[in-house]
Amino acid sequence: MVDYSEPLPAVNAQRLRVAQGLVLLFHITGFVGLAFSDNPGFYLRFTPLTLLLTAGLLLAFQPDRGLGFWSFCFSVALLGFAAEVIGVHTGWFFGHYYYGDTLGYKVLEVPVAIGLNWLVLTYVCGTLARYMPLPELPRILVAALLMVGLDMCMEPVASTYDFWHWTANVIPFQNFRDWFIFACLLQMLFNRANFTKLNALVPLVYLTQLLFFFLLGALR
Repeated sequence: MVDYSEPLPAVNAQRLRVAQGLVLLFHITGFVGLAFSDNPGFYLRFTPLTLLLTAGLLLAFQPDRGLGFWSFCFSVALLGFAAEVIGVHTGWFFGHYYYGDTLGYKVLEVPVAIGLNWLVLTYVCGTLARYMPLPELPRILVAALLMVGLDMCMEPVASTYDFWHWTANVIPFQNFRDWFIFACLLQMLFNRANFTKLNALVPLVYLTQLLFFFLLGALR
């Protein structure tokens, strides 16, 4: 078993600064383009690429990438995608909604990138919660709340930028309830997975994404 009490492995400071700079560049460019450009569609087309590049940078600072880590990644991405397929087609999860074109290529009316998005959110929020000296159950709840908090910032601008759309343009309470329940399930998988859960890039990624969507919403 991995000793999760280990200190954060040594990280090359220059590499970390470069990665942080890239994360900031992606999001500041996107924010300025969406908030102030006459052609926000030009910037929206890079949304899946930004998600992929952010995931790649996080991966570069993951200390160990063995079978336990990749099993976790595959499981969360698959579960996230499957939940969205069920939600879109039945409304059983999250409510009645459908996806626009911003998130890219779709399978069964759900963007393939959405599985990666669930993985990034689960990994980032789970890792962030592990900085807190908490037992497993409170840590799972904190990480799930961090995920829901980010969703609450995304929802007000989602339809504006054609991420997804709600029936009657009303965000149901069911969405946040189901997000929290599903996030708890994914965080249980995160906590039980056998890999080192420390990443020096995680705090900036979460804060940057939170501010990105919060500020876009504030400017609507």
